[in-house]
Amino acid sequence: MLLGSGCHRDSCSTTPIPLREQKTPLSTNSGTFSLDFLSLLSLSAIMSDTIYPPESIYNLIPREEEKAMKAPRYMSKFREQVKLEKEVNKAPSKTMGPAKVDVPSPQKYLLKHSKGPKLPESTCPAFEKPFKYEDDELHSKPPVPARTDKPLMGLHSNKNFIKTNAVENIMTVPRKPQPVYAYTKKGDKQLLENSGLVPKYIKKKDYGQTPEYLLQRREEVKRAQGEYDNYVKERMREGAMKQLSGEERHNILQALKKNWDELHHQYQGLSVVTDTAPKKYRKERLELEMKQLEKDIELIERHKTIYIANN
Repeated sequence: MLLGSGCHRDSCSTTPIPLREQKTPLSTNSGTFSLDFLSLLSLSAIMSDTIYPPESIYNLIPREEEKAMKAPRYMSKFREQVKLEKEVNKAPSKTMGPAKVDVPSPQKYLLKHSKGPKLPESTCPAFEKPFKYEDDELHSKPPVPARTDKPLMGLHSNKNFIKTNAVENIMTVPRKPQPVYAYTKKGDKQLLENSGLVPKYIKKKDYGQTPEYLLQRREEVKRAQGEYDNYVKERMREGAMKQLSGEERHNILQALKKNWDELHHQYQGLSVVTDTAPKKYRKERLELEMKQLEKDIELIERHKTIYIANN
């Protein structure tokens, strides 16, 4: 398709001229063009009108910009109620930043093992006072005087120390030498009292006597045995229990041992390889029965007096 010549594109109408019906080519000064080339030109002209619309003077008039109206924002009807609940239930630990607490004092620093578990205080009177050795006070040195202590000044005495010292030495009983023993050929000596050669412990008052706790234990055992004997006598008197005689006990023991021998003979005859479920079950059953018989035999052999309930 070809536009008519002599007309402007904006002022004149575009009347297409069908050229595909013509079979002969058009002649121009520059040469001969085929119909396919003319059709491509017409197509480009139509596309230019589509991309660039025709100009008009009315397009120069300024227009007001139309702003798109947005939809109203959604607001929940429970908004005020949620705000109120948040303010009421607000806790200090839910705020941002460190909690407002008092700064610890430098004098109250963390001590060692202060946060560790502590044992409860004992109620025993023996532990109320701190433990001390008997001769601890004799060997302990006096405390160091404080910085603020002042010595006594201006004290005078009329005591005659020379005369007093002479009288004390004259009247003093001479000290007996401590017994020692020599344990080497060179004469090295040690005190005889702590050497173990002096019989100190056999001369004690309670030497060779039974301790008090063993006597208490013996009394408790006797009392428990007496209560049990009384209970058995009452039950026998009521007819609820009877004592097994020695002959019956012997017969029961022999029967249990005979049953154990029979089970043991069957156990010895089992197959060495237990590759099937019945073999494994039979072996386990025999082992359980033999263990139970062994417990019963041991129980009867341990106790010579056996009581049986009549129920």
